[in-house]
Amino acid sequence: MKIDPDKKSDLSAQIAKAIRDAIIAGQLMVDERLPSEAELAEQFAVSRPTVREALKRLAAQSLIRTQRGAFGGAFVNRLSYGEAYGQQITTATLLLSMNAVSFDVACEARYALERACAPLSAKRRTCEQLATLRAEIQRQAQPGLSDETFCASDVTFHRTLVDGAGNPVLSYQLAGAVEAMQPLMNMITFTARSREAIVTLHTRIADALEMRDAGAADTALSQLEEYTLGLGRDVMQARATRA
Repeated sequence: MKIDPDKKSDLSAQIAKAIRDAIIAGQLMVDERLPSEAELAEQFAVSRPTVREALKRLAAQSLIRTQRGAFGGAFVNRLSYGEAYGQQITTATLLLSMNAVSFDVACEARYALERACAPLSAKRRTCEQLATLRAEIQRQAQPGLSDETFCASDVTFHRTLVDGAGNPVLSYQLAGAVEAMQPLMNMITFTARSREAIVTLHTRIADALEMRDAGAADTALSQLEEYTLGLGRDVMQARATRA
């Protein structure tokens, strides 16, 4: 592991990247103890506070964990899907909120990914997941439900559809798409959409999954995408007209 001390970039960031690259390359294995702060400082020819800052960066990414005591130190972490989900959602949310991502692009990406899960979800969904879908549909149909609660239920519905595929890699990839893009779409369209129309489409999706009919689930998702895109364009046009 090496860094370039002549580079203007933050030395702690360089050290964190060097260790991260070593973990990804398999040079540092899961549960392996990293060299001590003093050893790393000597290896990289930097101060111990600089090393400490690099380790904090790695811990924030869940790449390492620290333990105290006689057998303590910094160890390569065994990253769980739960931790990975949170990072994916945070990253996707930041990308959407800080960059010029159009509504159409976000909508296209989200539904393309979700439709890829539909055949697997139709095949593998559990009774518990189907019950969750039905419960969220029932919640969404309640009169007087706040927009915030409706949106949260909407996210739960689609996240359950994705998890029904029984593939943790797909669930990870779609965590940001559903839990970052879906709230963005809800925020833009909530004033114009018909809850009744969404509940109807959600019911068709749940019915298709219950019947293990992948084609019907895909068709309902496609119609939901078209409806969402239409709402987004109408809202954008109305804003442009007012402006």
